[in-house]
Amino acid sequence: MKISRSYITLKDVLFYSYHGVAKQEQVVGNNYIINLRLAVDISKAAESDHVEDTVNYANVHQILLEEMAISSKLLEHVCGRIVNRLFHEFPLVDGIEITLAKKNPPMGADIEAAGVEMYCLRQ
Repeated sequence: MKISRSYITLKDVLFYSYHGVAKQEQVVGNNYIINLRLAVDISKAAESDHVEDTVNYANVHQILLEEMAISSKLLEHVCGRIVNRLFHEFPLVDGIEITLAKKNPPMGADIEAAGVEMYCLRQ
């Protein structure tokens, strides 16, 4: 079997964190949602059935927990830290798509969420 493309995904991962430009956001906090898609060649794991041949999404989630716990002003900065850490920790990851959204941001608008998306390739 030849797999042409493969991804490991984490969808709608919910966090309560303290990110924002306004001081109040860093004190009160807010709900955030991350969607993550990691480009990984999973062909070896598809044959072997060994977690060592892929990227363990529980370990990915742990990194998300640790990075979301670090307060930042900008969601762009949070995403950048997450992407850099995932590339560093998981050599099998060739590309990363990440979306980070703040639910009901304090901007006086009737809005479900506002956020950023990044598409990154390993250098």
